[in-house]
Amino acid sequence: MAIQDAMGWQDCHLHEFRIHHPERGAVDRLGIPDPEFPDERPCRTGWEVPITEYFSWDTLADAPSATYVYDFGDEWHHLVTFEDILPRRSARYPCCVAGARACPPEDCGGMHHAHLMEWSGGTYDPEKFEPRRVAFDDPLTRWKRAFQE
Repeated sequence: MAIQDAMGWQDCHLHEFRIHHPERGAVDRLGIPDPEFPDERPCRTGWEVPITEYFSWDTLADAPSATYVYDFGDEWHHLVTFEDILPRRSARYPCCVAGARACPPEDCGGMHHAHLMEWSGGTYDPEKFEPRRVAFDDPLTRWKRAFQE
């Protein structure tokens, strides 16, 4: 999943988008259903639901945003906002064209667990983010790694 690559995460935890459906008027959850607690956190299976279903608008001012939640134990919340339609470049897609602030390392325990930062790999500078350094995995390879290993 491209957003996982942009964040520097490896799909080690459950995650979901919470996004308003333009026709039904309800907030839907798109992600990985939790096999242990299917009724506690019901969600639509992300790889079966086209995200374009949620992005219909008349003007960019009406463009939706979504909350992306990663790792339900640490509860990393991100606001994902549609900002613009850019002309196609000669670059490979997906590509990261911009960003602000770096995501915390995988499994660092959340904001209140600084002692886990050293355990998870050392330092973390939230101000350091380099869009050109984002590398995207093949989605099928990532899916196999997450669900078949």
